[in-house]
Amino acid sequence: MPGRLSEHGLFFREFLRNFHTTGAILPSGRFLAAALSRFVCENGDEEPAPRRLLEVGAGTGAVTRRIVLGLKPHDRLDLVESNESFANRLRQRLQTEPVFQAARDRVRVLHTAVEELAGEVSYDLIVSGLPLNNFSVADVQRILDSLVGMLKPGGTLSFFEYIAIRRLRWLVSGRAERQRLRGIGSALEAVLAGHEIRRDWVWANVPPAWVHHVRID
Repeated sequence: MPGRLSEHGLFFREFLRNFHTTGAILPSGRFLAAALSRFVCENGDEEPAPRRLLEVGAGTGAVTRRIVLGLKPHDRLDLVESNESFANRLRQRLQTEPVFQAARDRVRVLHTAVEELAGEVSYDLIVSGLPLNNFSVADVQRILDSLVGMLKPGGTLSFFEYIAIRRLRWLVSGRAERQRLRGIGSALEAVLAGHEIRRDWVWANVPPAWVHHVRID
């Protein structure tokens, strides 16, 4: 319990300092983490080919822990986190916590924006925890282009949105904010249309969320 309270405290402090990029007052709950890592943890062949995985916006590692548990022996995982406090916390967990320690030789923590990583490596699976509804339309488009561009053919991208947040903001916002929200919706729809293979509804999260799973051939 003290460890979890410490995680929540760090997350809340960074939420107050950097709402734009943190986007929530608490780390992702276990049900959201399970949904986001669905295709990481799915059962495959007994001896599957090694996979390259990427988690973007890893935060304090709530989803990372679930991903690490789902890694196969020869998989490799990159964690991208633009918040320095969160990146340091991830490195600490890799050194001190048994679940993370078991995979630390196959995990990299990259303190950078995902746009800076684009073009360097391609991935079989990408999990994004970025609060896309907080960004400008141009930033959302760049992020989505980067994520899709880094997927291998047949790779899967999983990302989430809080249910009805865009709609609620629309109802209480002025013209400029509504235009931003409309643009974000269009950017997301362009990725989802014809590519979304599954959508998980996660009611047991604060706030409730849905998880989009997209496969690009």
